[in-house]
Amino acid sequence: MKVVAIIQARMGSTRLPGKVMKLLAGKTVLAHVIERVLACPLLDQVVVATTELEQDDAIVTEAVRCGAAFFRGSETDVLARYYGAARAAEAEIVVRVTSDCPLFDPQVLTAMLKQFLAADAEGGAVDYLSNSLEKSFPRGLDAEVFTFVALEKAFRKATKDYEHEHVTPYLYQHPEEFVLSCYNNKRDLSRYRWTLDTPDDFLLISEIYRRLGGGGGIFSTESVLQLFEQQPELFEINAHVQQKQLGE
Repeated sequence: MKVVAIIQARMGSTRLPGKVMKLLAGKTVLAHVIERVLACPLLDQVVVATTELEQDDAIVTEAVRCGAAFFRGSETDVLARYYGAARAAEAEIVVRVTSDCPLFDPQVLTAMLKQFLAADAEGGAVDYLSNSLEKSFPRGLDAEVFTFVALEKAFRKATKDYEHEHVTPYLYQHPEEFVLSCYNNKRDLSRYRWTLDTPDDFLLISEIYRRLGGGGGIFSTESVLQLFEQQPELFEINAHVQQKQLGE
């Protein structure tokens, strides 16, 4: 089965415009995300799904430079954009990642895909697997894995605005239609916020990259946790930031 990771990215952002092209240790945020997703050995392709707006030409250029394919679609209907990207790539299994996660962990994604594929091989196939349905990972390590068949069904049946803006709510809010599964961490790290949505998020992530990103390679989640243990004041930089809710 063809496994395709689709990274949604655009220059427009209500709280931090242009965030995916900001620099961390000499690379753009988007470049770091693509590099970390490409490090998962179980993927057949990585696609950056952006909009048709002229301002997102920069996203396309950066995606190609970093070794990813691209797809352009609706700015507001992200579900339609994802469906179009998955269909164009002929994906059978889709991985959803957002471009505001420059600390994304390819080892977590690899483990999730192994669980998803093993369930299918053992005759207990699931339609949707997430590591955020039950929160135990830092926000910013979020990933979702689902079948193209499930994505197409959501695309055909979703009617609410937020279902089209956030891609997967129709899947995880309809357990009567889909087989759902969770991937949980061994310890609860959900208090940490490692995603990029505000200036304070960028300040924290910049500090992490300043300390750990000098070698140019992919540093691990464990190394970030060790850094927080050594310098607990880092946690306070963005501890006050509230995550946007569905429909906001």
